[in-house]
Amino acid sequence: MVTWRSPTGSGPGIVLIQEIWGVNAHIRTVAEQYALDGYVVLAPDVFWRQERRVDLTYDEEGSAKAFKLMQAADFSLAGEDVAAAVNCLRQRKEVSGKIAAMGYCMGGQLAYRAAATGKPDAAICYYGGGIQNNLDLAESVQVPILFHYAGLDRMIPAEAISRVREAFSDHPSAIFHEYANADHGFNCWARPTYNQHASALAHGRSLQFLAEHLDA
Repeated sequence: MVTWRSPTGSGPGIVLIQEIWGVNAHIRTVAEQYALDGYVVLAPDVFWRQERRVDLTYDEEGSAKAFKLMQAADFSLAGEDVAAAVNCLRQRKEVSGKIAAMGYCMGGQLAYRAAATGKPDAAICYYGGGIQNNLDLAESVQVPILFHYAGLDRMIPAEAISRVREAFSDHPSAIFHEYANADHGFNCWARPTYNQHASALAHGRSLQFLAEHLDA
């Protein structure tokens, strides 16, 4: 696991959960971004049971390996690993506030799974693939949770988003944002679906959410 500190050396915590391409250049850049925003960020190696320190690019070869790793992963165990990473980060002396789990794509589902364990104090799910197929966990999510979805996302269509919304209709601190002109992966500058406007807007909304729920 790799950790980034805020400029002051301390702050609330974020467990930042990778896409299927591992803790790669994109995830490291996002971690640096949130560290500069004042958070202590830990990025766990989700695929460690299959291969340690996965760091893949978005070309054909890298994507083929990434999908193979994802298909072989046990998401239930991976969700428990994320919850364990939250506990690990909470023990760090530089963490002065609460901790959120935040993930992208596959990591979005793992942030959701971690939230269901009650270990993080909040969760943020960027276009979390498969959440709509694991709504049996929704009732266990009692912490504040933020969902970012893309309107052009064929992997998570409108019907799937509606199912997640319905599952959280009684949750007092569940927030949904949809980006009509954005596609899956819109936050990643290395992917063709990168959308600067949606990425910046979602980042601002995530910071507001974190500021509200990770008070030091």
